[in-house]
Amino acid sequence: MTPAIFSFSGTGLTDDERAFFRDSDPAGYILFGRNIENRDQLRALVEDLRAIQGRERLLISIDQEGGRVSRMKPPEWDAYPAPGAFAALYDTAPASAIQAIRANAQLLAMDLAEVGITVDYLPLLDVPVTGAHDVIGDRALGTDPMQVAALGRATLDGLARGGVIGCVKHMPGHGRATVDSHKDLPVVEASAEELETDIAPFVTLADAPMAMSAHIRYTAWDAEHPATQSCAVIEDIIRGRIGFSGLLLSDDIDMEALSGTVPDRSRRAIAAGCDIVLNCWGRMDDMIGIADALPPLADEASQRLDRALAYAGTTDDTPRAELLAQRDSLLELARQA
Repeated sequence: MTPAIFSFSGTGLTDDERAFFRDSDPAGYILFGRNIENRDQLRALVEDLRAIQGRERLLISIDQEGGRVSRMKPPEWDAYPAPGAFAALYDTAPASAIQAIRANAQLLAMDLAEVGITVDYLPLLDVPVTGAHDVIGDRALGTDPMQVAALGRATLDGLARGGVIGCVKHMPGHGRATVDSHKDLPVVEASAEELETDIAPFVTLADAPMAMSAHIRYTAWDAEHPATQSCAVIEDIIRGRIGFSGLLLSDDIDMEALSGTVPDRSRRAIAAGCDIVLNCWGRMDDMIGIADALPPLADEASQRLDRALAYAGTTDDTPRAELLAQRDSLLELARQA
């Protein structure tokens, strides 16, 4: 199995994509708006991906956060509030915010599970600071680490109740970045003591099944390498100080925060300790290069993958209408405050 999550070009697979995926046997796939038209098409596409691999140990993933990061869109699917809406409610009614975000996550998961998607790249546990780039913005669950952890836990629980696995991001924290890592490499010069605030929510949720790394260089921990490609950050901070033992994915290996060819970036991420690299653009040359550059999925990573895929557990059968009414009535409290 290739330790990579791949994407592809359209709403169906080309012959070349199908043949490559059959040969390379990736750990999973990520879906984008370019791959999605409607429920029937998406369900058939996911079934096609599963048929190619012929195994259940397959991550079918998506970024469906709500707000501006939503790949499945109206009118085919409901619009969902950005995570920041629940942070606003927490300011006035913490228990209500936890209940509302759990219901919201379960609703999201019901949409995904209906079409066969198994992983949502949610929740964000980043703790924004004043002056940071707005790439996180209203995607954040607040600025207090305890609040972020509480809402993050409820999100993971809600996703699991809907039959979907959550993935916390961006470990060990994207909240201090002053540039967008899609476009450039953020360099965070905060002290190790200051960075304790950033990692606090991740420490609290260290038992999460999956996490996504940050393409950020933290000079207090490793002055030369971004976290995704840093043995020191992955071994000492993510696996050590945070205590995370789940499946560690890289953020999108195509992002301009990283340098070198995409296969080289991927090789460095796996060598540093990432279990799986995420490749989002679906460019055939890059995917072939990644498959050629990487060793097979390591035994320890394979065990983490198995544990992650078992995380969703037993689904809850609360009717959708009831969850919607619960979420919306609670969010109304924030609008009235």
